[in-house]
Order: sequence, then structure tokens, then C-alpha cells
Amino acid sequence: MKHVLILLANGFEVYEAAAFTDVLGWADTFGTEHIRVITAGLHPELTCTFGHQTVPAALVHELDLDGINALAIPGGFGTAGFYEDSFSEEFLEVIRDFARSGKPVAAVCVASLCLGMSGVLKGRSATTYHLEEHKKKQLAATGAVVQDKRIVRDGNLITSTSPGTAIDVAFLLLEILTSRENADHIRELMGFV
Repeated sequence: MKHVLILLANGFEVYEAAAFTDVLGWADTFGTEHIRVITAGLHPELTCTFGHQTVPAALVHELDLDGINALAIPGGFGTAGFYEDSFSEEFLEVIRDFARSGKPVAAVCVASLCLGMSGVLKGRSATTYHLEEHKKKQLAATGAVVQDKRIVRDGNLITSTSPGTAIDVAFLLLEILTSRENADHIRELMGFV
């Protein structure tokens, strides 16, 4: 069984998180290998980008990261407080832990800025929200080699440009964790072909 942590900051986008929970949930039910999704944040209750309230399964400090195989981070809006959580040392240290271990880390949209702030993108290819040049400059300032591509994979690190990429990032993470055949099978079952 594989375990995937979805790391949630206040102000995260529900759709981006749901892409991971749905793809990995379908894979757990119909795929070649069981995958358990764990949601965690810094607070016992989180407010999403557009005001939806959610309760993560765990708080970050309660987790044993050694037993978790991959990390997924949905992006969010600064106006909803996303960067207050996601740029905090506790949040960034989770990213560093997974990156140091060589485990897959998948960041959707502006969540790539968290990877950059953690220091794991120095000299690595990455992308971020494509319609705001200042976000690209912010990512480059962390030492990342910014690419104008929808999804960028550099080794164990995956970054993307927008909420519209979330499903494809989730499928890429599933492929890395299991196999291309399994990811294609789940993609077909879910109607993404």
C-alpha cells in the first residue's frame, strides 16, 4: 500500500485538492495497488479559497513522514491567506523532508512557489501560474529554472501552471507511484480519455 499526503494551507483551492483525492481514490478502489490519501494542515480547520470550510484528517506535527510515499500540494489564493501557511517554516520543512528523501512532490499552480521558498528548486526546472509574470519572477528568484510549459517534471518534483492542470498532475503522480498502465486504466475509468 502507498500513502500520499495532501498538504493543505489555509486558502487552498478545493478543485486542486479534489483532483488528487479523486484520482488516487479511484486508483485505490480500481487500480493495481491500494493508495491511502492523508490530508493534513497546520490548523484543525481550514478555510478554502472561496470560503468552504474543511477539516484535515491530521495536523502536520502529528504525522510520521517516513511512512508516506509522496506529497501533493494544491495551490491557492494569497487573498485567502494561502501564503501565510504555505510559506511558514513548518509547511516548508515538510516539503524539504520529502525532497531530501527523493520522494515524489507534486505542486499545482502557485504551490510551486512553496517548493521554491523551501529551497528544493535551486537549479531545477519548474513552472508556476502562467498568467502572472511576477509569479514567474518570484519562482526564478528562488533559484528555479522557470519553464513555460503546462507541467514540468524534474526528477521527483512536479510543478504546473494552473488549476486546469490538477487532474493531469494527479495522474502523473499516480503513474510515478504505480505504473503508466495503471494510470491509463484509471484515466479511462474516470472518462479522461
